Amino acid sequence: MTEYSDLQDRLKTRLADLLERAEVIEDDLRHPLDADSSEQAVDLADDEALEGVDDVLRAEIVQIRYALQRIENGTYGTCAKCGKDIARARLEARPIATRCIDCAD
Repeated sequence: MTEYSDLQDRLKTRLADLLERAEVIEDDLRHPLDADSSEQAVDLADDEALEGVDDVLRAEIVQIRYALQRIENGTYGTCAKCGKDIARARLEARPIATRCIDCAD
């Protein structure tokens, strides 16, 4: 067990949730449009919103996978910019953080 095993568990749980939600969205997006043209307009608007949500989910999935990789290779908790330790409180608040609070944009 690493010193970040609790955060690793949280990240894995969040990843599983996001993957499940993304799959539901993708299933919704695969459905054919309704034959009624007025319904098609609504469906297209809904699909556009779903695509935006899916993009956000996918970006977070990438960040979580990157954080889990950093835990595995021992670089998690080290600022990618300055090399100093990232405060535990920051990691608990934002487990995907790659920079310390001083280097955060």
